[in-house]
Amino acid sequence: MSYTAEQISRWNTELRARPALDIVRWAASLAPGRAIVSTNFRPYEAVILHLATQARPDIPVLWVDHGYNLAATYRHAEEVTALLKLNLKPYLPRLTPAHRDAVHGPVPSPDDETGLKRFSALMKLEPFQRGMRELAPAVWITALRRSQTANRAALDTVTWDANFNTLKVSPLLDWEDEQLDAYLREHRLPNELAYFDPAKADAKRECGLHVAWGREAVAGVDAAR
Repeated sequence: MSYTAEQISRWNTELRARPALDIVRWAASLAPGRAIVSTNFRPYEAVILHLATQARPDIPVLWVDHGYNLAATYRHAEEVTALLKLNLKPYLPRLTPAHRDAVHGPVPSPDDETGLKRFSALMKLEPFQRGMRELAPAVWITALRRSQTANRAALDTVTWDANFNTLKVSPLLDWEDEQLDAYLREHRLPNELAYFDPAKADAKRECGLHVAWGREAVAGVDAAR
């Protein structure tokens, strides 16, 4: 299933002023049974997961557990999964963290861009791409926000994602932390502020899921097998 640039532009115009729940419901109805939401259980992820399950309680939730999450993040994942009765679809890397560390050494430092891309390709991007192939969504709902990175600042609510050949919908794109905090309080949802993603190493860095180099990095991993 593909969409024209004109369709996507029209949807962005129509959805710009709509509440986030309306956008999620629209996304879920666009391809019945073929919408997913992704999560990494980072701060404020409970918001998009609550919205998605309001629109469709059994929506598949794609989670890459790369094995390097903090204990607080794993406890948060368990709590949110139970609270929202998530239809969680976890995908793990082909290497365990212990195996990767033994072969490739410690997690790369923030100034090792090449090492971080390799780490992300092995432990995050490959299992995510595997999950997207198996779940085969026509619509991918995300928690992306403009304030997160320079790349995301230029996004629209609805975009065509060439990495995964799917329509990507970001209902929280223009939300600020204050709005997210208010939503969590209103719906009595937990948050997880201790989160750290070693594939990014820096909150303003892209891990590869939402930029072109991610697909190329995984292709390199596959070719090396």
